[in-house]
Amino acid sequence: MSEKASINLKVFWRLIAFTKPYRRYFALAVFCTLILAFLSPSRPFLIGKMVDNYIVKDQNGEMLLFWFSIIAIMLAIEAFFQFVNAYFSNLLAQSVIRDLRDKLFGHLVSFKTSYFDKSPVGTLVTRLVSDLEAITDVFSSGLMDVFGDLLSLIVIIFVMFWMNWELALMTILPIPLLVFATRIFARAMRDSFQLERLQVNKLNTFVQERLTGMSILQLFNRQDKEYENFQTINKGHRQAHINAVWANSIFFPVVELLSSLSIALLLVYGALKSTGKTAFEIKSMYGEIISFTLYVNMLFRPIRQLADKFNILQRGTIRAERVFEILDLEEHVQDEGKNTNCGFDKDIEFKNISFAYQDEDWVLRNISLTIEKGKTIAFVGATGAGKSTIVNLLGRFYEYQKGDIFIGEINLKEIDLAHLRKNIAIVLQDVFLFSDTVHNNITLGDPAITREEVIKAAKKIGAHEFITKLPDGYDYQVGERGGVLSVGQRQLLSFIRAAVYNPSILILDEATSSVDNESEQLIQKATGEITKGRTSIVIAHRLSTIQNADCIVVLDQGQIIESGSHAELLNANGIYKKLFEMQFKLEDN
Repeated sequence: MSEKASINLKVFWRLIAFTKPYRRYFALAVFCTLILAFLSPSRPFLIGKMVDNYIVKDQNGEMLLFWFSIIAIMLAIEAFFQFVNAYFSNLLAQSVIRDLRDKLFGHLVSFKTSYFDKSPVGTLVTRLVSDLEAITDVFSSGLMDVFGDLLSLIVIIFVMFWMNWELALMTILPIPLLVFATRIFARAMRDSFQLERLQVNKLNTFVQERLTGMSILQLFNRQDKEYENFQTINKGHRQAHINAVWANSIFFPVVELLSSLSIALLLVYGALKSTGKTAFEIKSMYGEIISFTLYVNMLFRPIRQLADKFNILQRGTIRAERVFEILDLEEHVQDEGKNTNCGFDKDIEFKNISFAYQDEDWVLRNISLTIEKGKTIAFVGATGAGKSTIVNLLGRFYEYQKGDIFIGEINLKEIDLAHLRKNIAIVLQDVFLFSDTVHNNITLGDPAITREEVIKAAKKIGAHEFITKLPDGYDYQVGERGGVLSVGQRQLLSFIRAAVYNPSILILDEATSSVDNESEQLIQKATGEITKGRTSIVIAHRLSTIQNADCIVVLDQGQIIESGSHAELLNANGIYKKLFEMQFKLEDN
């Protein structure tokens, strides 16, 4: 067995392990498969005996009708077991895939932010949706069918040899050719499935990114060019499926040809055996020939289906490999902290913090500073200076490589991650809203936050008036990413969201840089209210928004250049004063 096949076998058994909680469904499906494997091959045998005993030897209409009724009852029983088998196989499949999807999504949401920085959303959607749907077929129409078909083959061949070993040998002569053709077909299908998986991933990623960035495409008149790019990717997707169709279009005619050859050999052998025999002796062979003819059809049907079901297993295990690759990743934040009694009304201290997103390309270099409890500290500096990185480290969205961060006397990494983030609220420049109501976007579905608390926070922010003017007020559906609201309105909702969670530490990451003057005035007024009594960290390009901060820290290339109050920094005649004067000159112009 090749290394690749061995890996697939490991993946297959790993999938099977997910059936353990559903042993009852699995056992019922297996039981039905066993019954069907023995019940179906008995019909041709009984039909042959009916022909011999009640048509050729003794034309007995009553007994013929009796055995016909028996076979009809057997068909009804088969239909019942097929129904039970299909129902519980699919129930097993959906239960396993639900667990896998829960496990995969739960694993993904624990990952560091850096993982999502480098992983296309379309790829992850493919894993969660398309790949898992393909895995469903492994349990619903792959595993049980393969087991049942193999068992049926064994029973059929055994019965054929028991009835007449010479006829059996003649009938199965084409089987080696079929096995050889099946191996070639399976190899071709595996290659096509791998190509198909890559093309599906590429197509999903392309479509997701272009639909999300549609405004940019239209703004820069890129519709025709991106349409051409889509056609190229779509052509590759089509070709991947055509490869599979091509293999199927060759294989199944070969199966039919070999099946017909087997019947022809059976009839020729029967004709040769009848040479020199009496009419009665020839007639006595009718039942056996009929039974073997029916067995040939039953023999090749499982083999034909085995190839098809094997393809399903291949597709499922190939997709499962990708899913397990993500499940095996250790990209989540190292949440080893157990402290849930940490008080956040303490000073925050950065000691010799250095951080790099990649290798030693340092974004922060030896940062040391103290953020006093209940005070407002502001970070300013050019783009890429490291302002947002500092707050990301405080929320442990990224892990710093050197130094330590303390809240009071407790190391940040010793604090339980959920407890830490429960006490920190971040208002970002790029506000993300879900396709849900205003209320649910503010509370994020937390039932502990009442409508009264939301309205109170909205009034404090100054957004209650605009919300009540919406068609359904707080129950208004904001659309995907809040697309029906203005930038300023979305930003105001993010401020309400921060306010209702009543955090101990509030972070405003350029929260006013994208809003209009009217919204900025509302936010400035609200900021003064929600920063009272809590430690606040403000990152801003507009220096007018941070003049009242208790301390302003100027960053440049990942290092602290200056720090002090607004007045102190202006008097220092340093970088801050230059930035301040430059910005106000631009605003005056």
